[in-house]
Amino acid sequence: MNIIDTHCHLDAAEFDADREQALEQAIASGVDMVVIPAVTPDNFSRVAALSQQYPQCCYALGMHPMYVDKISPSDVAKLSSLVTETMAQENKLVAIGEIGLDFYVTKQNKETQEYFFSEQLNIAQAHDLPVILHVRGAIDDVLKHLRRTKVKGGIAHAFNGSMHQAEAFIELGFKLGFGGAMTYSRALKIRELAKNLSLEAIVLETDAPDMPPAWLEKKARNSPKELMLIATTLADLRGVPVTQIIEITRKNSLDVLPKIANLYTRLEALH
Repeated sequence: MNIIDTHCHLDAAEFDADREQALEQAIASGVDMVVIPAVTPDNFSRVAALSQQYPQCCYALGMHPMYVDKISPSDVAKLSSLVTETMAQENKLVAIGEIGLDFYVTKQNKETQEYFFSEQLNIAQAHDLPVILHVRGAIDDVLKHLRRTKVKGGIAHAFNGSMHQAEAFIELGFKLGFGGAMTYSRALKIRELAKNLSLEAIVLETDAPDMPPAWLEKKARNSPKELMLIATTLADLRGVPVTQIIEITRKNSLDVLPKIANLYTRLEALH
């Protein structure tokens, strides 16, 4: 049984020197699907091209809240048209993302962030696509928007909220993404959540090249090959076999990103 990396920026410049090798190492370690979320209009074509190039990759299209000062309302129209065009074809677009809010660094552009988040939720709703959410420092505000604009669930990436907030996401059809942050012994809140949440609510991710796990140097490049060890960390926290973690988180990923199941059918046809 293999594992799905539900959040990996494989298009990032940090992988330019050895992208294919990094993916091959991930596959050798047991990762058989990698979801690559876009972050700005500038990398829409890049994530799509990588997903066409590599059978083990799929992608999401969206505009990250930390880049909203570099985008304009015309980019919303561009995204909407691109999604409409892409959905009309056989494709590997599995979600709208990475979208959301980030009030950890600044709230000075709160209205701008909320405008673009709301507009992208509308696009997801129109196409019946799940969303991959960035929620740092803004969980309650994100939930407010999700209650206003109902979408087909998705993933709250790098979740670090309270149990009450976790339950609110779950009620709205979301899974919660756990990755490298969970591997640090001092990350007591995240580890407590990972230990006590329903396992059916959890998906795994690397967020590579960012969020390196505890066994890498703090500023080292993270890579999708680390996902199996992240799964082992979750297994240890919960006191269950890692095979159970792999099986259940894989099912969770397929439940919340259902288009991936079709990609596996195509992948099997290649072998």
